[in-house]
Amino acid sequence: MKKLIFVGCLSLMLVLLGFSPEMVPKRGQAVDGVVKVYGPGGPLGPIKEAGELFTKETGIKIEVTAGPEEKWIDQAKQDADIIYGGSEYMLTDFMHDHPELLDEKNRTELYARSAGILVRKGNPKNIQSLEDLTKKGVKIVDVNGAGQLGLWEDLAGRKGLIPGISRNIDISVRSSAEAIDLWKANSKLDAWITYESWHYRLADVTDLVQLPEEDKLYRGTPVSITSKSENKKKAQQFIDYLKTEKSHQVFQKWGWK
Repeated sequence: MKKLIFVGCLSLMLVLLGFSPEMVPKRGQAVDGVVKVYGPGGPLGPIKEAGELFTKETGIKIEVTAGPEEKWIDQAKQDADIIYGGSEYMLTDFMHDHPELLDEKNRTELYARSAGILVRKGNPKNIQSLEDLTKKGVKIVDVNGAGQLGLWEDLAGRKGLIPGISRNIDISVRSSAEAIDLWKANSKLDAWITYESWHYRLADVTDLVQLPEEDKLYRGTPVSITSKSENKKKAQQFIDYLKTEKSHQVFQKWGWK
């Protein structure tokens, strides 16, 4: 009985002091106003830089977590405000895998980026074109996923080069993170067909071979506000900012069109 009286008095005191159960933040609930953004590593550079500019101008903090999905998906389910993709199909796949997180109709396309060829510093194999990737002795690393699914095949297919390039693919991996680790660890790899934008993240270990405009292939960079976001208004503010010319120039600096 005394215990019940004590609990009752304690509850009354908390109410009088202005506390209530609803004030206790739930796990993943936004309580600090930080807009939390998740996505693959490819677009990290421009999104992070644009986020820093946005914070300076508005005072709203942007926190970007990037890399292979398996490294951040559990946390994103708890507190993500925005998810971005490395290509349109990549975000669509994410929506199919996590329908509770994203609404298929709620997405915004930012800017397109072009595919190119990354080669070793100094381009020792003198690779200047897709045709050069079919030459004997050229070793290619392929990313079969992470926004690059079928990228080399689409490029090669236009020019009848699928057999030759396929023959020279030395190793195929699932993510750009794996490809980067291999590129840095295995100097025998000569080329990587990927987005030009990766060169700007890897300028110390790559040179970029740009393809002629008629050979280029572009893929998009979509973003979407999550269904569970507690920061929808601020998240939309950031997406609107990403669509400004100032942000576009940031993306262009990192290799986007």
